[in-house]
Amino acid sequence: MTTMTTFVTMWRFLFTLAPSAVFLLMLHNGVKDYRPDIVDEANRVRSIRIEELRQSYDFVIVGGGSAGCALAARLSENPAWSVLLLEAGGDEPFLFDLPQLYPLFQRSPWDWMYSVEPSDRYCLAMEDQRCFWPRAKVLGGCSSINAMMYIRGNRHDYDQWAQLGNAGWDYATVLHYFRKMEDMRDPQHQHSPYHGHGGPISVERYRTPSPLLPIFMQAATQLGLQHPDGDFNGRTQSGFAPPHGTLRDGLRCSANKGYMRRSWRRPNLDIVLKAFAEQLLVEPAPSKRVWGVRFEHAALRHVVRASKEVLLAAGALASPQLLLVSGIGPAEQLQPLGIQLQQHLPGVGRNLQDHISTSGAVYTVQSAQPNTHLSFIVPEQLNEQSVRDFVQSRKGFFYAMPVSEVMGFAHSRYQQQQQQQRRAGEDWPDLQLFMGSYGYGADGGMVGRRGAAITLENYAQTFEPVLYQDSFVIAPLLMRPRSRGYLQIVSADARVHPRIHANYYDHPLDMAIMVEGLKLAHRLTQTPALQRINATLNIYEWRNCPEVEYLSDAFWECLARYYSQTIYHPVGTCKMAPQSDPLGVVDPRLRVRGLRNLRVIDASIMPTIPTGNTNAPTIMIAERGADIIKEDWHHYPQGGWL
Repeated sequence: MTTMTTFVTMWRFLFTLAPSAVFLLMLHNGVKDYRPDIVDEANRVRSIRIEELRQSYDFVIVGGGSAGCALAARLSENPAWSVLLLEAGGDEPFLFDLPQLYPLFQRSPWDWMYSVEPSDRYCLAMEDQRCFWPRAKVLGGCSSINAMMYIRGNRHDYDQWAQLGNAGWDYATVLHYFRKMEDMRDPQHQHSPYHGHGGPISVERYRTPSPLLPIFMQAATQLGLQHPDGDFNGRTQSGFAPPHGTLRDGLRCSANKGYMRRSWRRPNLDIVLKAFAEQLLVEPAPSKRVWGVRFEHAALRHVVRASKEVLLAAGALASPQLLLVSGIGPAEQLQPLGIQLQQHLPGVGRNLQDHISTSGAVYTVQSAQPNTHLSFIVPEQLNEQSVRDFVQSRKGFFYAMPVSEVMGFAHSRYQQQQQQQRRAGEDWPDLQLFMGSYGYGADGGMVGRRGAAITLENYAQTFEPVLYQDSFVIAPLLMRPRSRGYLQIVSADARVHPRIHANYYDHPLDMAIMVEGLKLAHRLTQTPALQRINATLNIYEWRNCPEVEYLSDAFWECLARYYSQTIYHPVGTCKMAPQSDPLGVVDPRLRVRGLRNLRVIDASIMPTIPTGNTNAPTIMIAERGADIIKEDWHHYPQGGWL
């Protein structure tokens, strides 16, 4: 029976694929013909010809993601400095601008397609019991393929960074950089002292919500959980509200669009796309100066020199890997691979943190109006009218962000206990919740199942029975995990993916908090607002663990272990720390320990993960890093390094 059900599901996928592809082709051609604002041909970034590459630049930036784009734009503001940006991917295809389509570009040619090591404790419903980790291979990095949610984190996150010995990273200092990067366009918050205007990254509300959004907000209000002013980046964070996104006129505002399209023509800034960095070049001791980068472009190897600094901004997976293959990291990992040790740094690749989520709790609902839907049923939206609405009338389905129409931050009882030990009423939630207006059955498994890498067998058994029914998901995220993972390279070749040991739920408190989050989500579904539309948990998910009591803590733990999903926030693998921390990789000025003229400036330097989505904090790090570099080189004109 199981095999037959899976077989039927597989054939249904195949029959659904053709019409979906037809409408996407219509959309592509319609945007090309009718939306010059999206095509934006005049401002698209052009790579220099490789024969125009200079032998030496003041600064060489490796990685054109969220951090690298901001760094290149800010450093090239000084016309006396020459800057080179190396990015392994190409420019963003113009369909990346459409919020609704963001999951399509995961597990695609624009994705590095990492996956974590198999586990018997998480990702049990996934292919090979591996969590899939999308990482962007495109200019703009993950800001080009993410869900665009603009969350800065909590003020206590940054004060904690400073308390750990990282001077200059407290909330009062970093708030300036959040405001500097921002162009707040939401009229409700434009005059808030917490927000900025005229910065490269535009911030707006998502357009085209489903009818579920006001019902979600009613449910949160009935539990007393509504946010006081609807701004997670303002005075307080706790509560539920529709989130802001990195959007411009309803479309994606990536770091590429925000920073690079207005700076790439500067004569002192060169950009090489499809340039894969293979190794950092280091002078031997006693100098240990990082003098350049070797990279591959169009099947040929090139070497470029940096007269001032090499800046590593390749992200929380690629930055530590490039350090390791260049001989910078724990000696015991490098020497067996024949890599010459340049600097023993045991913390490289360690301290890995991520926001693990549970995405499987699907609730079906019933509309009171016949022949109308409360949620998004994708095949009904993927049609000629939706394409016409978008390309000609600039409205409709493709502007929507169903994955989190309402977002919430809440305190588990464990966080409340800790707050009682510190100070009562502290606003530092340990749970984030996404209230999404479709479930895994809403698109027939074409995108959601594929993106999460759920097996055909599991999908057929648990989600096929609620196929194309009105449904929603409330997915809790663990904000500050106690568990720590690590990376392990298996080759001296930077093209070979490292082994990623996520170690989700290693610490028992992490699972306890996740269960609390799932129970809070379920309480929301029992409010009058959601019971009015008959919100009902998909009973077929019980098939994963039929031996446990339904709706018990063990039931919720089962869901967490089966439907574990990254929210694409790996950080911490090149930890910023004072000299007293043996696992520190960079100092508070972002300089790599024991080496000269090398900094890491991206999400890998975070000592602890922020309370919320990590793209905005990553850009903030680049903004602050650019100012640190300017300060150091102007203050130390003989070389910038003590």
